Amino acid sequence: MGRILETELYLPVKTFLEGQGYEVKAEVGAADIVACREGGDPVIVELKTGFTLSLFHQAVDRQSITDAVYVAVARGPGKRFLASLKNNLKLARRLGLGVIVVRLADGHVEVPLDPASYAPRKSKPRKARLLREFSRRVGDPNTGGSTRVTLVTAYRQDAIRCAEHLHTNGPSRGADVAKATGVTRATRMMADDHYGWFERVDRGIYGLTVKGRGAVGA
Repeated sequence: MGRILETELYLPVKTFLEGQGYEVKAEVGAADIVACREGGDPVIVELKTGFTLSLFHQAVDRQSITDAVYVAVARGPGKRFLASLKNNLKLARRLGLGVIVVRLADGHVEVPLDPASYAPRKSKPRKARLLREFSRRVGDPNTGGSTRVTLVTAYRQDAIRCAEHLHTNGPSRGADVAKATGVTRATRMMADDHYGWFERVDRGIYGLTVKGRGAVGA
């Protein structure tokens, strides 16, 4: 299959809009497509073979002319395109843009999103988790923008405190670890053993694994 051209999107989109009662013209001013219908604001469509940042830049710029701005892209094959479509629909929705998808094999046009003003819904549980993690984390142990590194979370800091106590005092009861370290969830954390650091040596008593000793530099 040869390289797709943006011009291949024009006729299917033009035909679709004409079917909605619009008069359609190409390359009017800086816009790829302008469609007008009596009594309504113009509709502007920007064409690209796929989603790009420049496509969204162009579309946002057209919003100074009309609220009815769409981006149109060619439909790609497989799950990769569907994942890209899902992510870019979220972006378009937040920008107040519409999205048109063209299946070039038969010229089929679908509109998964129309332009509309957007006010993101706030998630109280996510906000609470964020603030809880912020307040519980000691200091600022990470570097912003880090990737492929183990981040130090408040949970990890609590686990380290428990491991350090066990390293110093030997196998201990969960309640004693909680009291000594101030980690109220110590027993639950050691039982869950998320990092593979803890082992149950007796009922209610936990010690360190070899990995746990390594975590505290033992």
